[in-house]
Amino acid sequence: MGDTLTIRTAGPDDLAGVDALLGRSYPALLKEAYPPSLLVMAVPLISKANPRLLASGSYFVVEDATGVLVGAGGWTRTAPGRHDDGDGQVAHVRHVVTDHRRVRSGIGQALMTRIFDTAREAGITRLDCFATLMAVPFYAACGFREEAPVSLRLDQGIDFPAVLMRRKLS
Repeated sequence: MGDTLTIRTAGPDDLAGVDALLGRSYPALLKEAYPPSLLVMAVPLISKANPRLLASGSYFVVEDATGVLVGAGGWTRTAPGRHDDGDGQVAHVRHVVTDHRRVRSGIGQALMTRIFDTAREAGITRLDCFATLMAVPFYAACGFREEAPVSLRLDQGIDFPAVLMRRKLS
């Protein structure tokens, strides 16, 4: 991974740092897979950290040696946009991002390893995720399989194309 990186459990104090990471990286990461007309409406909605997610105990941040956040992501038993915990053995990968200037440097893989390990420890047997179109190859490399194209309904009635992907945990 190059420099020294630290993965730690996120907390409410990370809100501004995760917002900044999402705000600078999503526009750059998503621009090849989505039309500008969609991104201008969707990016302001999807590039905000969820305070409940940061307080969940299963959301993580990756810091470089200077304390700058270069990655974030986690999992919850609750699916995005829902308020129930589902069936208890299935969890959902949530809001994963790597700094756009640091992709393919091992940050995402290290983050996913932490997600897999902590989900297994919690008794989760399967992880689902709604992958952005450009993230499908990354999740496939992490052992997820494509299930179906989906359209996520964002606030303000915006439909955002994604792919439902699944991975069994051993």
